[in-house]
Amino acid sequence: MKIIKKIVPRILLVFLIAIVALLIFFNWPTKRENENVKFGITFSARYANDIHLDWKKVYLVILDDLGAKKIRLPIYWDLTEKTSGEYDFSDIDWQLDEAQKRNAEVILVIGQKVPRWPECAIPLWLKDDDEKRKESLLKFLGVIVERYKDNETIKYWQVENEPFLPFGICPDLDVDFLDKEIAKVRSIDQSKKIIITDSGELSLWVRAAKRADVFGTTMYRTIWKKGLGYFDYPIGPRFFQFKYFLNKKIAKQDKIMVIELQGEPWISGYTTSEPLSEQFKSMNAEKLKDNVAFARRVGFPEVYLWGVEWWYWLKMEQGHSELWEEAKSLFNEGK
Repeated sequence: MKIIKKIVPRILLVFLIAIVALLIFFNWPTKRENENVKFGITFSARYANDIHLDWKKVYLVILDDLGAKKIRLPIYWDLTEKTSGEYDFSDIDWQLDEAQKRNAEVILVIGQKVPRWPECAIPLWLKDDDEKRKESLLKFLGVIVERYKDNETIKYWQVENEPFLPFGICPDLDVDFLDKEIAKVRSIDQSKKIIITDSGELSLWVRAAKRADVFGTTMYRTIWKKGLGYFDYPIGPRFFQFKYFLNKKIAKQDKIMVIELQGEPWISGYTTSEPLSEQFKSMNAEKLKDNVAFARRVGFPEVYLWGVEWWYWLKMEQGHSELWEEAKSLFNEGK
């Protein structure tokens, strides 16, 4: 017991020193800034509808006024296959056609877990049958990839959204089945690269990165946590650079992008239901500008911003165009 009493405090002290050293390293200033970053956005027709916007109008304004040329679009399984074997791709066809007219490129997100709450978009007719769900999902992926494999507007397939992060109303992750999904997409289309994504702050990335042709990390800087309130992650750009270094060594993955850069509030309730004063605590035009500068210092070549529907809602419904104009200036750089 005497030996244990001597050793344990020493171990704890070493651990504490290591944590402090890492935090100092992660927050050590970096002057490097990638001025050649290409910016894009994620757009969800479902979320635009949820906040009572005309989603087609929003989409066209994103292309024509905001000037976005890189767009990540999710396909919602429950909206596309409401009845077994009957598919409605009209909405995504329209979005792809409009992107093509403007020479924009698209990341198409496919699977059961895609951007926006409740994360997993599983048709009601499959809710209670796990095996049938998996069988039907592989079939659904096959239908999508066959339909769009020759569409040159689509640059990447993203298979599932942060599959290793336990978030949303979703079945438990089956890693073997995830591998089957990826293999299914690859078996039909070898021309487009596959993106697999993971949490920027809460994951080591290795499991996702080793399965991807291109790895996508999220980047959220201010969150709300029950019991803590608003919380800023105490990490600088070197945190992401260090994990990138590790994944080059461990996962043999050197192709990376920021798939979601926070541009929307993270609050305790549903975003647009809370007062603007609450929304602006975790996101406003200055915070968006700061997040973009942070992403530039991280240095990854592509960055997709999150929150475009909210920016439009602020502009058109609340008379606040600051975030929209800040993003517009970003997308029009160098034009």
